[in-house]
Parts: sequence; C-alpha cells; structure tokens
Amino acid sequence: MSVKKLIVSAMLAASVLAAHVPAAAAMTELPDFSSIVDSEGKAVVNISTTSTVKEMVSGVPDGMEGDPFFEFFRRFAPPQQREHQESSLGSGFIISPDGYLLTNAHVVARADKITVKFNDKREFQARVIGSDARSDVALLKIDATNLPVVRLGDPKNLKVGQWVLAIGSPFGFENTATSGIVSGKNRMLPDESSVQFIQTDAAVNPGNSGGPLFNLKGEVVGINSQIYSRSGGFMGISFAIPIDTAMNVAEQLKTKGKVTRSRIGVVVQELSKELAASFGLAKPSGVLINALDPKGPAQRAGLKAGDIVLRINGQPVENGGDMQRLISDMPPGKAIALDVWRSRAQARVSVVPEELKEEDPRIAKREYRKPGAESEQSLAQIGLRLQELNPLQLRQAGVDYGLLVRAANGVAMRAGIQPGDIIVGIGGDALKSFAQLKGAFAQAKKGSAVALQVMRQGVTMFVPLTPDESK
Repeated sequence: MSVKKLIVSAMLAASVLAAHVPAAAAMTELPDFSSIVDSEGKAVVNISTTSTVKEMVSGVPDGMEGDPFFEFFRRFAPPQQREHQESSLGSGFIISPDGYLLTNAHVVARADKITVKFNDKREFQARVIGSDARSDVALLKIDATNLPVVRLGDPKNLKVGQWVLAIGSPFGFENTATSGIVSGKNRMLPDESSVQFIQTDAAVNPGNSGGPLFNLKGEVVGINSQIYSRSGGFMGISFAIPIDTAMNVAEQLKTKGKVTRSRIGVVVQELSKELAASFGLAKPSGVLINALDPKGPAQRAGLKAGDIVLRINGQPVENGGDMQRLISDMPPGKAIALDVWRSRAQARVSVVPEELKEEDPRIAKREYRKPGAESEQSLAQIGLRLQELNPLQLRQAGVDYGLLVRAANGVAMRAGIQPGDIIVGIGGDALKSFAQLKGAFAQAKKGSAVALQVMRQGVTMFVPLTPDESK
C-alpha cells in the first residue's frame, strides 16, 4: 500500500472514531469564570479599616543619643504612652439589598473606622452588628438600599475535586479572581475554632480574608478565612468557612447580638482500627470519650469515659468535628439523644446540653510530685515499670487509684506510653488494682489489644496495647 493510501486510510479511521466519541470525551474544556465575575462580582466589596494602637515607649526624648544627659533619662525617665494609626485590608460580600454584609471577624477586630468600597467606586462607612471570634465571622451594616447581593449555595453538595472561584482584594488589588478546586472538606484546624473548613487550592493572600468562595453555579459556598503558609504567602492550601455555618452565626448576631452554642462537657479522641477492635467494634466508627467535666451535663447524664458516641439525634458521628458541630448547633436546655457503644453493646443516653461560655471549662492540668520507689510493679511482657500513687498524688490527680509509669519500653513505648503517664482505667472500667491490669493482659486473646485509659498532664486518653507484639 502506498504512503498516500495509508494517510487517507488513517484519516478515515480517525473521522469514524471521532463520530462515535462524545464531544465531552473528545475535548475537556476548562471552566470559564467570566460570567460569575461579571454577575456576582458586583456584590463583592473591599474593606479597609483603621485602628488606634496604644503602646508604651521609652521616656528618653528623641534625638538625645550622644547627649550627656542621655544615660540619666534612660535610667530615670518614666515610660510614655504613644498612639499611632494602623490600617488593614480585607474583603466582604453583600447578603441583603438593605446593606448587611459578611466578612471575617479578624478583618474588623479593634477597628475604629471601617470603609466599604464597591467595584463601581462607591464608598460607605460600616458599623459592626456583631462579631464571633470562634467562627471568625462578622456581620456589618452600611446605610444603603437596592444593593447587589450574592446568591447562596449549599456547601454539603460540594465534592472534592470540583472547581471553585475566590473573589477578593489580595494586597489591595480590588475584585481579583482566583480559581482552584475543592481539596478537602470538614477540615478541623488546631485552634479553638468550631468550624469544619472547606480546603481549596484557590490562591488566597492577605486582603482576601472575608471574601466569597463561589461554586460553578455562581453561588457562595464559603468565606475565605485562613491559609496554611510557612512564608506568610499562599502555598496552595487555603480554608473557607462554609456559608451555612456563617449564615447561622450572622442570623444570631443580627437577632441576639451574640452566638449561643451548646456543650456537654466531654473530651474525645478519634478511633483507630486497633482501638476500635479493643472495644469490640468491627470498624473505627464514632468518637471515644476519654474524659468528662465532673460538673458537666455528660457526667450528670451518666456518660462515662470509654463510651463511644455513634450517633447524635440519629445523625452519624464520624469524627470529633462532627460531634462538636452537632452538639454546638443544638439549643441549650433541649435534650439530645446519644447512641453510644458501651460494654460491647449499644445504649442510648439522653443529655441536656448547657450554654458554652466564652471561657469553656477544661480539665485542669496538674503537676505531679516526683514519686519514691515504694509500691513499684512491673509488666515485663509489655515493657512497663509502674508505681502505685500515694494518697496525696491520688488527690492531685483526682482519681481513686492509679499506676504511674516509671519506665516504658518495648510494646508500651511503641504504643506511645511515656514515663509520667498515669494508667487510670482499662476500657471503660476504672482501674482499682495492679492485679486487675495484669489480669487484663493475661486474659487478652492473641493479637487483640487492651485499651488503657491514660492520664497525661491532666488530660485523659485511650492507648491500645497488643501484648503479643512483644513476643
């Protein structure tokens, strides 16, 4: 066959193949965000603030360096208070035609003057209706009518991998659009925040804070709030507050001037596969209660350390963030039903949550005196050298019985047990003797873990130990 015929044959084959391949499969186009920017960008605003900062400075008059009296003033002149103005930039978006808008609480914190600027150059002075540091949401109001507003979406419908668009004023560059994808959902950050964030890789920088995050429908699904960075600039990881969380906060700020949350007074930890198996669960579903506020609602309701919370009012609990959100959103004083796993069976406990105060009570950290050598015991098969607490140490720890870890090696060390830890329970049962602990390991089936309840610097947690690993 000639080269010409080969080329013609290949072209015919390609045309037949193309006729049978859907257009979407033949060419995947990147999304065009221009229509969203044109239609929704009108409701996105630039926020600039000024605040007065007071600081104490040296009482030495300026320009005295080299003066004979410089040392005298440096030693004896009292410090002086000086004031200076600081400014900052952020973003926000209009949620109602009569001038209510959302931004981050940290954008307007300590602001004396707040200026809101639209992309058509109109400027308004704003006042703070309310601000909530825990969620980092603030509700502002400007005196205007017939304003453009954003459309709100449902963050629950977001999927990891979907496109999103951020609009804001990074470094003061107004109405800047950046795009990316949803990188993760329900992210809990290591702070006092109660928010389960949306993680994206849309570029967010200083000045973007408080701006909206849009889906491809042009609906706001979040408020850009934080970035993860080692340099102070964008590194591909940013976090947005889900808009349903923000709107719940805004409604409370508007109607009550504050946000009311609930608590039941527990400290929980995530379940590993090994830890779940030690409690008789087939899979690590739910969250494990490892400590309770002695005066909290959970303690009064009969919950105890070692209970695993599976559902709250019928809604599944997969992690600590789920539990915190479900309880926090409940009105204080209204009973909630917790389905828990206890003693290898399900049980239901009714708990009446109380209002979470700004100073949330925590299990207090305690200092322990250096023990002597009395009452020392050892479990060589798991690498533990232990000592019974004396009466004074028991009072300090707030327990009836405990075994202080003097040394940890082998299995115990690999499991995370540390010298200074206090073993206070096995599974959901309080520890009452060394013999009880020894017996638990003796009766453990080959390859199965024993869940030790361990107190470390006043905080209680469960640690699974599998004795067969030492053999």
